[in-house]
Amino acid sequence: MLGRALAGLLVFCATARANPASIVPGGIDPGPEGGTDRINAVGTVDYEYEQDSSTVWRESDHDANADPNSPLPLHRDLAFHQFKHTITPRLDVGLVGDSWFSVALPVTITQSRELRLDNGVDRNGSSTVVDGFLPAAGFDARDPSTPPTGDLMFRGPDRHGIDQVHVGIGVAPMNQHRDDTKPTWKIGAELRLAVGQVMKFDPAAPTANSGVSEGVHELRLWTSFDRKIEWPGLPVVEPWFELFWQVPLASTTESLFQNPGFGATNTQKSQQAGVSFGLEAYAIDDPRDHNRISLDLGTKAVAHFEGRDYSEMWEVFAGNPALALDADPTMMGVQPLPYPGITNIENYLETRAKIAIRAELGPHVRLSAGADIVWKTDHSITFADAGVDLPTCAAGQTTHCETTNNDVINPGTAEVNPLHNGKIDLVGHRYESEDNFGIVIAVSGQVIF
Repeated sequence: MLGRALAGLLVFCATARANPASIVPGGIDPGPEGGTDRINAVGTVDYEYEQDSSTVWRESDHDANADPNSPLPLHRDLAFHQFKHTITPRLDVGLVGDSWFSVALPVTITQSRELRLDNGVDRNGSSTVVDGFLPAAGFDARDPSTPPTGDLMFRGPDRHGIDQVHVGIGVAPMNQHRDDTKPTWKIGAELRLAVGQVMKFDPAAPTANSGVSEGVHELRLWTSFDRKIEWPGLPVVEPWFELFWQVPLASTTESLFQNPGFGATNTQKSQQAGVSFGLEAYAIDDPRDHNRISLDLGTKAVAHFEGRDYSEMWEVFAGNPALALDADPTMMGVQPLPYPGITNIENYLETRAKIAIRAELGPHVRLSAGADIVWKTDHSITFADAGVDLPTCAAGQTTHCETTNNDVINPGTAEVNPLHNGKIDLVGHRYESEDNFGIVIAVSGQVIF
């Protein structure tokens, strides 16, 4: 009966990560009749399906009807859609006391992206077509010789593979299973090492690269609190809270996140910081036989700080002849540099509403199922600065300064940002991402040794 009910729940909703589980690898788990068992290791397999959509708008500096005292008008251009399937095996191995070592390997089974004409926009009315970034017939990377039909303007190649391997350590300064007067408090650090094929796009060979890696090594620091509360005559509840910060450390030689020098700014992948919290309520809680079923409701907010990243338009921009850059602005002529595709992206906030159903079947098996609904605030996705105005040279100074005293970026000097392209970064030409919405569906299985 319990198995059939759980199977039904797994069909319609999922998420493995609503609650930063209270179990501590290397710690203890209460056993029947007051006994305790050490948790030597925890093996987990997560499956996740993610679907994202947004609309791509474009600033216009040649609207004759625009109010000169108002912000630049924005016009609809393209509608973005993406889906992604990911499976992540993870192993947490207990060390000494309430500490552990972890390793996880997220594997992208498939990732697919496309851009369609937005509502009310035709092929000749799209500013992306007018500026020559896409042909009026559109482009299908999976079948370049055949123009896409309907409102489809761009379809990228199917991608799959590995981005990073996650290696971490953690410790629980407090463990409720050792002292029931205190919460379970965890602290952890995770090194995310880029190991997969770097995600690139070449319009002349659109299916040559199917990688999903960003080629960036990152550090993630996190902490969580979890407290199981029992009141006589009331359902058992377990509030939880988690904080994290994630920062790029270095890039691989193949990564698109390279600093070309001169006046380039914010060349690294954007940093992230987030908070999530929720409440898990138990419908069934049998500590003797370790049979539990609970409902977990939570929310999450993640701040994405300004930096470079893969946007909705990155494959359209990558290697586009209409967006070729100059690798060295101080030399005569143009030193051709293909546009990498990634762009400077404005700060934005991601928020999530989370629901999960959890079940513990005996002392060794735990399952969960749930869903996230995701929103992101509107933000610019082509946001590179023109460069950096250097200070005026002092007596005898010849480097990292300018001979003229002004507040502008002087063309042909080291002040110029080689990654800036006025066709998309200049005010009146920038792209913006709006109406961001996503759904995440996942299931998880966990075995405790």
